[in-house]
Amino acid sequence: MTARRLELPDLEATRTLARRLAGCLRRGDLVALEGDLGTGKTAFARALIRSRAGSDIEVPSPSFTLVQRYELPGLTVTHADLYRLGAPEEVAELDLEEALEEGAVLVEWPERAGPMLPADRLRLRFSFAPGGGEEARELVIEAGASWRERLPELLVEAGDGR
Repeated sequence: MTARRLELPDLEATRTLARRLAGCLRRGDLVALEGDLGTGKTAFARALIRSRAGSDIEVPSPSFTLVQRYELPGLTVTHADLYRLGAPEEVAELDLEEALEEGAVLVEWPERAGPMLPADRLRLRFSFAPGGGEEARELVIEAGASWRERLPELLVEAGDGR
Protein backbone atom coordinates (compact mmCIF):
# COMPACT_ATOMS: atom_id res chain seq x y z
CA MET A 1 0.00 0.00 0.00
CA THR A 2 1.10 3.54 -0.77
CA ALA A 3 1.10 5.68 2.40
CA ARG A 4 1.04 9.46 2.85
CA ARG A 5 0.71 11.71 5.88
CA LEU A 6 -1.36 14.90 5.92
CA GLU A 7 -1.87 17.59 8.53
CA LEU A 8 -5.48 18.74 8.91
CA PRO A 9 -5.26 21.95 10.95
CA ASP A 10 -8.99 22.22 11.69
CA LEU A 11 -12.40 20.66 11.12
CA GLU A 12 -12.88 22.59 7.89
CA ALA A 13 -9.71 21.00 6.45
CA THR A 14 -11.12 17.60 7.37
CA ARG A 15 -14.42 18.44 5.67
CA THR A 16 -12.63 19.76 2.58
CA LEU A 17 -10.71 16.52 2.16
CA ALA A 18 -13.95 14.54 2.65
CA ARG A 19 -15.65 16.59 -0.07
CA ARG A 20 -12.72 15.93 -2.43
CA LEU A 21 -12.88 12.23 -1.72
CA ALA A 22 -16.66 12.22 -2.31
CA GLY A 23 -16.01 13.10 -5.93
CA CYS A 24 -13.57 10.20 -6.34
CA LEU A 25 -15.79 7.42 -4.96
CA ARG A 26 -16.82 4.59 -7.25
CA ARG A 27 -18.94 1.49 -6.92
CA GLY A 28 -16.95 -1.18 -5.09
CA ASP A 29 -14.82 1.28 -3.08
CA LEU A 30 -14.25 0.63 0.60
CA VAL A 31 -12.94 3.46 2.77
CA ALA A 32 -11.68 2.32 6.17
CA LEU A 33 -11.86 5.09 8.79
CA GLU A 34 -9.56 4.34 11.73
CA GLY A 35 -8.68 6.30 14.84
CA ASP A 36 -9.48 6.78 18.49
CA LEU A 37 -12.80 8.15 19.69
CA GLY A 38 -13.16 11.81 18.80
CA THR A 39 -10.53 11.95 16.07
CA GLY A 40 -13.03 12.84 13.33
CA LYS A 41 -14.09 9.62 11.64
CA THR A 42 -17.82 10.37 11.80
CA ALA A 43 -17.31 14.05 10.95
CA PHE A 44 -15.35 12.99 7.88
CA ALA A 45 -18.02 10.47 6.81
CA ARG A 46 -20.80 13.02 7.41
CA ALA A 47 -19.04 15.64 5.23
CA LEU A 48 -18.41 13.10 2.48
CA ILE A 49 -22.04 11.90 2.42
CA ARG A 50 -23.43 15.44 2.48
CA SER A 51 -21.11 16.44 -0.34
CA ARG A 52 -22.18 13.49 -2.44
CA ALA A 53 -25.84 14.27 -1.64
CA GLY A 54 -25.40 17.87 -2.69
CA SER A 55 -27.21 19.09 0.42
CA ASP A 56 -27.01 19.27 4.20
CA ILE A 57 -28.94 16.03 4.76
CA GLU A 58 -29.29 14.33 8.14
CA VAL A 59 -26.35 11.94 8.63
CA PRO A 60 -26.60 10.27 12.03
CA SER A 61 -23.76 8.23 13.45
CA PRO A 62 -24.36 4.53 12.79
CA SER A 63 -23.02 3.63 16.25
CA PHE A 64 -26.29 2.01 17.33
CA THR A 65 -27.82 0.98 14.01
CA LEU A 66 -24.41 -0.31 12.81
CA VAL A 67 -25.26 0.55 9.18
CA GLN A 68 -26.83 3.55 7.45
CA ARG A 69 -27.50 3.48 3.71
CA TYR A 70 -27.79 6.57 1.53
CA GLU A 71 -29.21 6.51 -2.00
CA LEU A 72 -27.28 9.48 -3.39
CA PRO A 73 -27.02 10.95 -6.89
CA GLY A 74 -24.91 8.57 -8.94
CA LEU A 75 -23.88 6.29 -6.07
CA THR A 76 -25.27 4.46 -3.07
CA VAL A 77 -23.07 5.04 -0.01
CA THR A 78 -23.24 2.75 3.00
CA HIS A 79 -21.81 4.00 6.31
CA ALA A 80 -21.00 1.31 8.86
CA ASP A 81 -19.70 1.50 12.43
CA LEU A 82 -18.23 -1.77 13.68
CA TYR A 83 -17.34 -0.58 17.19
CA ARG A 84 -20.01 -2.71 18.89
CA LEU A 85 -19.21 -5.96 17.05
CA GLY A 86 -18.24 -8.81 19.34
CA ALA A 87 -16.39 -10.89 16.72
CA PRO A 88 -15.17 -10.37 13.15
CA GLU A 89 -17.60 -13.01 11.88
CA GLU A 90 -20.50 -10.68 12.74
CA VAL A 91 -19.52 -8.50 9.76
CA ALA A 92 -21.19 -11.02 7.45
CA GLU A 93 -24.58 -10.14 8.99
CA LEU A 94 -24.20 -6.51 7.86
CA ASP A 95 -24.29 -7.35 4.12
CA LEU A 96 -21.27 -5.14 3.34
CA GLU A 97 -20.34 -7.35 0.37
CA GLU A 98 -23.70 -6.58 -1.21
CA ALA A 99 -23.27 -2.89 -0.34
CA LEU A 100 -19.92 -2.89 -2.19
CA GLU A 101 -21.58 -4.40 -5.26
CA GLU A 102 -24.18 -1.64 -5.21
CA GLY A 103 -22.01 1.32 -4.24
CA ALA A 104 -19.27 2.54 -1.92
CA VAL A 105 -18.82 1.68 1.76
CA LEU A 106 -17.39 3.80 4.58
CA VAL A 107 -16.39 1.71 7.61
CA GLU A 108 -15.57 3.11 11.03
CA TRP A 109 -13.60 0.79 13.32
CA PRO A 110 -12.60 -1.55 10.44
CA GLU A 111 -10.05 -3.30 12.65
CA ARG A 112 -13.02 -4.97 14.41
CA ALA A 113 -13.70 -6.87 11.17
CA GLY A 114 -10.35 -8.66 11.20
CA PRO A 115 -9.81 -10.27 7.78
CA MET A 116 -13.49 -9.97 6.81
CA LEU A 117 -13.05 -6.77 4.76
CA PRO A 118 -11.37 -6.58 1.34
CA ALA A 119 -7.67 -5.77 1.38
CA ASP A 120 -8.02 -3.38 -1.57
CA ARG A 121 -9.28 -0.28 0.20
CA LEU A 122 -8.49 3.28 1.09
CA ARG A 123 -7.34 3.36 4.70
CA LEU A 124 -7.58 6.67 6.58
CA ARG A 125 -6.02 6.71 10.06
CA PHE A 126 -6.98 9.80 12.05
CA SER A 127 -5.10 10.92 15.16
CA PHE A 128 -4.87 14.03 17.28
CA ALA A 129 -2.09 16.27 15.96
CA PRO A 130 0.48 16.90 18.68
CA GLY A 131 0.49 20.57 19.64
CA GLY A 132 -1.92 21.42 16.83
CA GLY A 133 -4.93 22.67 18.73
CA GLU A 134 -8.28 21.13 19.58
CA GLU A 135 -9.43 20.50 15.98
CA ALA A 136 -6.04 19.65 14.42
CA ARG A 137 -5.63 16.12 13.15
CA GLU A 138 -2.94 14.07 11.54
CA LEU A 139 -4.08 11.72 8.82
CA VAL A 140 -2.20 8.76 7.40
CA ILE A 141 -3.59 7.62 4.06
CA GLU A 142 -2.83 4.16 2.70
CA ALA A 143 -4.11 3.28 -0.74
CA GLY A 144 -4.83 -0.17 -2.11
CA ALA A 145 -4.30 -0.98 -5.79
CA SER A 146 -7.64 0.40 -7.04
CA TRP A 147 -6.95 3.73 -5.32
CA ARG A 148 -3.39 4.36 -6.52
CA GLU A 149 -4.42 6.13 -9.72
CA ARG A 150 -6.77 8.47 -7.81
CA LEU A 151 -4.55 9.16 -4.81
CA PRO A 152 -2.02 11.57 -6.37
CA GLU A 153 -4.78 13.92 -7.55
CA LEU A 154 -6.44 13.83 -4.15
CA LEU A 155 -3.15 14.58 -2.36
CA VAL A 156 -2.02 17.36 -4.70
CA GLU A 157 -5.34 19.10 -4.14
CA ALA A 158 -4.89 18.58 -0.40
CA GLY A 159 -1.56 20.39 -0.53
CA ASP A 160 0.74 17.37 -0.56
CA GLY A 161 2.50 17.31 -3.90
CA ARG A 162 4.84 14.43 -3.06
